[in-house]
Amino acid sequence: MDQPATHNSPRTWLITSALTPLAIRLIRQLLAHGDYIVACLPPQEIEHEDRSAEFRELINECKSNRKDREGWKDRIRPIRCDSRVMGQCGAAVAEAVQIFGRIDIMLCCRAEAVVGTVEELSTNPATQNLVRDQFETVYFSQVNFIKAALPQLRAQHTGHIMVLTSTGGHIGTPGMSFYTAAVWALEGFCDSLAYEIAPFNIKMTIVQPNKEILSLTNKLIFSPPLPQYEADLNPAPNIRDVLSTVLNSNPDTYIEQSEDEIQFRYLKLPPATLDKLVMETVHALTAIGGHENPPARHIVGFEGAIAVKEKLKTVTEELEDFVEVSLAVDIFDSELTAEARKGGSSYF
Repeated sequence: MDQPATHNSPRTWLITSALTPLAIRLIRQLLAHGDYIVACLPPQEIEHEDRSAEFRELINECKSNRKDREGWKDRIRPIRCDSRVMGQCGAAVAEAVQIFGRIDIMLCCRAEAVVGTVEELSTNPATQNLVRDQFETVYFSQVNFIKAALPQLRAQHTGHIMVLTSTGGHIGTPGMSFYTAAVWALEGFCDSLAYEIAPFNIKMTIVQPNKEILSLTNKLIFSPPLPQYEADLNPAPNIRDVLSTVLNSNPDTYIEQSEDEIQFRYLKLPPATLDKLVMETVHALTAIGGHENPPARHIVGFEGAIAVKEKLKTVTEELEDFVEVSLAVDIFDSELTAEARKGGSSYF
């Protein structure tokens, strides 16, 4: 049985999607700490010049003669891997173990967001396929990596799986229904898996930053809009307009919504803005990763915590309002039933 790396000693990380601004800033901190990194690169993104530019800069840094980058090139291993393909995930895990001997922390962080109402994503085969693609990227790609790593983590009798989702795991967003559904599916999978792997000393943590942190730093895919959902006709908040406004602030990412074409963009933000957007989450990941007693869930930031707290408060209030309906199906009266009717049960 392998001895786990302590929280402050060098550890081996496997990062399932290493081209994001968040992942790149995390990798810099981990390398500075002395950690070892297996950086998985989705082929669809590595071939996108703008998307991969910052990672290429990082690799050049690692190879440079800068004294503060000494040894970095020996502690990072980029691997081209399409996480939607189970076999490629298994090969990446095997290579990680071959090169660095173990995996201490696996960060599942692949993301992209499909923007469109349920009806807009049901108009033709192309938009219907976007729904399948959304689940392939957000749900199945993460599940594939977790399944591929479990035998190794179980054999080590130690390991920490961290899954980066968002507050969308608690709160729905109009216009991003299928993104939210994929996130909820992933979190439900993780909640159940946590019980299965606990006897093998494998920890599971879901990390939830604000939804915009992942949306604004990953691929945005826009389905063709329907006029019935335009802001002047539909009072629901229009996330399409919000994201379009952000994209159109930069001429390089300007988008004019098309009535018949699916469009995608990667947002371009100044480095200082990206730092401000993601560094809180980076700090949370470095603080929690490999911790001896990590949380099952961690909400990043004050705004996210308040939003989730308000959602849970609403759920609790609805339980209390309809407690009689819930109890009406009970076959046997009990002291707990009586207590619930009085509003004194800790369950409500």
